Amino acid sequence: MWSFANPNKFMRVSGALLPWIAGIAVLLAVWGLYQAIYVVPPDFKQGDGARIMFVHVPAAAMSIIVYFIMCLCAVFALIWRHPVAYLSAKAAAPIGAAFTLLALVTGAIWGKPMWGAWWVWDARLTSELILFFFYIGYIALWDAFDDTDKAATATSYFCLVGSVFAFLAKYSVDLWDTLHQSSSMTIGTIATEEKLANEFKTPLLIMIAAFYLYFLTLWLIRVRSEIRLRRIQAIRQAAVIE
Repeated sequence: MWSFANPNKFMRVSGALLPWIAGIAVLLAVWGLYQAIYVVPPDFKQGDGARIMFVHVPAAAMSIIVYFIMCLCAVFALIWRHPVAYLSAKAAAPIGAAFTLLALVTGAIWGKPMWGAWWVWDARLTSELILFFFYIGYIALWDAFDDTDKAATATSYFCLVGSVFAFLAKYSVDLWDTLHQSSSMTIGTIATEEKLANEFKTPLLIMIAAFYLYFLTLWLIRVRSEIRLRRIQAIRQAAVIE
C-alpha cells in the first residue's frame, strides 16, 4: 500500500492495469445487459418493469461503496499523510455522486408503478438523498480552498462525518420498518430464505461487477489526471520562483 504513495510508481502500475480493467468492465456490462434484457424472464409480480433492477441495484451499491472508499482514503490522508490518498478521495467523489444520482433516478422510475409515487420520504430513500448532498458538499468544499493541504484536511473530516449517512443508506432497511424492500442478496452469509431467483441473481452479480470495474476505470483515470495536474502546478510555481 505504501509503495503506491510514490506517484511515479502509481502512474506506472495504474497505466498497465487500466486497459485490462476497462476491457473487462465493457465485456461484463455487455454480457450482463444481454442477459437482463433477453434471457431473464419477466418477474411474476412486477413484469418487465423489474429489469430496471440491473441498473438500479448496482448503482445504489456503488454509491455506498465509493463513499466508504473515500472514507478509507480520508483516514490515510489524515493519519499517515499518504500523498496519493487525498487525490484518490477527490477523484472518487464525482463518480460516486453520479452513481448516487443514477440510483435515485432509477429508483424513482421503478417506484412510480410499484408504489404509485415518484418519491416517498422512506428511510432508505432519504438517507440516499442526504448521501448525494454530502457528495456535492465534498466536491464544493474542495473548490472553496486555494490551499491544497487545507482543502485535503477539511474535506477528509467532512467525508468522515458523511459516513453516518452512508451507513444508514446501507442498513436503514434493517434498522427500521421501511417501504423500501429489504436486501435481496447477502454477501458472505447464508440466507435462511431465498429472496432472489438464480435467473435474476447471476446477471445482477455480473452487472455489479461491471459497475465496480467501471468505477475503477474512471477512478484511475481521474487520479492520474490529478497527479498530472499537481505536476503542472509544481512546474509553474518553480518557474515563477526562478
